[in-house]
This record gives sequence, C-alpha cells and structure tokens, in this order.
Amino acid sequence: MNASHEVLILNFLVEEKTPGAVPLDPFFGRALRALRTQLGMEAAFISRYGRDGHALLVHADSCDGALRPGCWDTYAWQDEAPAPEPGEEPIVNSTHMWMSAGERPRMRLSTRICLGDGSRYGALVCLGAAPREAFTERDTTTMRVFAEMAAEHIEASSSADARNAETAVAIRGVIAGDGLSCLYQPIVDVIRGKVVGFEALARFSTVPARSPDAWFADAARVGLDVELENELIAQALRSFGVLPSAVSVAFNVSSSILLHARLERAFSGCALSRVVLEINEHMSIRQYDEIARVLAPLREQGLRIAVDDNGRGLDGFRHILNLHPDIIKLHRTLVQGIDRDPARRAHAGALVQFGKSQGCELIAEGVETAAELSTLKALGVTRMQGYFLRRPGPLEAAVALCGRDKRLAQSDEETVAA
Repeated sequence: MNASHEVLILNFLVEEKTPGAVPLDPFFGRALRALRTQLGMEAAFISRYGRDGHALLVHADSCDGALRPGCWDTYAWQDEAPAPEPGEEPIVNSTHMWMSAGERPRMRLSTRICLGDGSRYGALVCLGAAPREAFTERDTTTMRVFAEMAAEHIEASSSADARNAETAVAIRGVIAGDGLSCLYQPIVDVIRGKVVGFEALARFSTVPARSPDAWFADAARVGLDVELENELIAQALRSFGVLPSAVSVAFNVSSSILLHARLERAFSGCALSRVVLEINEHMSIRQYDEIARVLAPLREQGLRIAVDDNGRGLDGFRHILNLHPDIIKLHRTLVQGIDRDPARRAHAGALVQFGKSQGCELIAEGVETAAELSTLKALGVTRMQGYFLRRPGPLEAAVALCGRDKRLAQSDEETVAA
C-alpha cells in the first residue's frame, strides 16, 4: 500500500467524530481520493439511497473531476442489497460487497453503508478498469472498514445538524420573544465620583440557565450571531432616550457584525458620540483592514472603539495596534489582585503611559476591592467598573443612578454658590 495513501486512510479511520468537528465535504474528498488511488480505480463515491430507490452521490472524487455530488448512480438501486445484481459476484466470501464486470465501468467495487440502527444509508463505490486479480483481501477489508467509519462520521454529522437545528429554533425564539434582556454596569469616574457611561451586558432568562458567552457561541455556530447581536443592540439603544445625553453606552460586538456591514444599520438614527464598541475578538490582518474600512466613517461621526488588554503580551498589544482604539480597558484578569502583584502593576502602569502617549482613555474593569481601586488610582487610572463600585442592573436602576448623580451635582453647586 502506498505509504502516503495509507496514512491518509488511517487518519480517516481514527479521525475525531465529535459532532461538527470535521467538515465532511473536504474530508471525504481527500479520503476517497486516497482510497481510489490505493485501489488503482478511477473514481470513488459515497451515495445515499433515496425514497425512490435511486442512489444520489453525496461525496465523490474522480480522475477527471466529472463525478460530483448531486449526480445519480444509475447503476445502483436500493434493493441491490443484500443480494447482488445479476452478473455480480461476491468478494472473498462476503455477502456485503460485490464486484461487477461490465463495459462501463469494467470494474465496480461496492459495499453498503449501514447506520448504527441497522438502516441502510447508501453505498461506498469505487469504479475503474483495474482487473479483478489486482484486488487483495487487504484491499477489500480496507474498503469495508472505510465504509463502517464513514457511517460513524455521517451519523456524527447528522447529530450535529439536528442539534444545530434545535439551537437555531431556540435562538430565534429568544430573538422574537422575551428571553433576552440588557443589564447596565456603570463606568465611574472615581475622581469626581460620577457615572460617565455604562456597559450593556446581555442576559438570558431561559431554563436551564446558560451564560451569555455560550449563547453567542451557539449563535455563531448556526449563523445567527449577527441577528442576536442586532437584537441586543436594539434593546440597549432604548436607553438613549432616558439616560443623560452626556452618558455613553458600550456594546460588545463580534467581527461578524462588523464584516457583514450591518453595523451602520444597527446604529442608524442615534448619536454615535454616545456609542462605544468593545471589540475583543482577535482577527487576521485582512479582517483588521476590512474592519478599519467599515468603522472609518462611523468614527468620523464620533463613534469610539474600546479594546481589552488582558495581559497576554504581544498578542494583546498587536490587537491594540491594529484597531487604534479610543479606549483601552484593563481586563479583570489583569486587575484582580493588582494591589498584591508587582508584575500586574508594572503591566498596568506601562499601559497607562502608552495610553496617555496615544491619547487613549483607560478604564479598569472587574474592580472588586478597595485595595484594587486605590492601586489603580495611584497608577493614574481614573475610570473604573466592577462589583466594588456597582453591580450591573436594569435600565431603571441606571436611570436612578444618573438621577442621583445629578442631584448631588446640583447640591454641590448650591453649596459653592452659598
């Protein structure tokens, strides 16, 4: 057996069959090519039986490229198994594999593909002009095992498709119903003791409870991430009518909504000077260039960009350099325990100096203790968010907090005037 072909076939036999882990089209294409080349055949394909008994090619590879998915295998009928058609002879005492000798093609090697429940999915077929005596028992065993493993991959893919369909229904239900809501975490100027903005955070009220990250990851897997983000943005934008005009709202967005040119539509009609986009997903250089092009006209209208630095060194710094943000956020993993960790303090201090040199605002997130707040304040960070300052709350709580700040400011003015 040719070594390179054998390696590829063996890779196929042991490939991870976790649902969704393996894209079947390119994977089967490579594996079928290795199989037919090893057997000296001109074409190989996997067919699926239809209700009318015909076999439709779902994966195929051939020397001339003429055999493609979507073609019909007019030679095969569903009732060819378990009994061979006239003119076919069993191979090596097998009742599940047949070779037929006809003019076109001269040789056909086929074996059934059966699923775990015993149902017949279709067949694995090789076509060519190789003489019968060219095939060994090892070849037929390889093909039979190949068919068995193909069935496992097909079932794994079918399971993934079914799960994805259920996930899509659930996500569409959340978008159309009331399962999605926004909480608002205040961003506080700790020098003035005043709320200067909020971060809009997604919350899902479904049962069983799942994290927002899990929901958005599922939405991305089934192609509904842009729709889910649009719904969250639409809900959060309702805050603009009740929050003070000087207060900004930050939105976490993925590269999908940016690259699909849906961002301008999502924020149409609102004051972009109040919008902050948090972009924390690392991308390719090509994607960075495209995102910069999409954001340029919006940034000219006042939209600001924020990115996290989570202490990952060069990778995180490259993200900052590529996006040229207006705001750099110190991630909670960098903030946590900063009062006790010289390395964290050094990293944060360097970012503060870098931010000042680039005209960037610094915001620390995840501040949970008075010691962390004091340390960050000493480093020059004046804007923070976290549970120590205030937990995320509904829009009504955000409005009340801004009202309290306004009353305190008026009281201070009256005191000064007196």
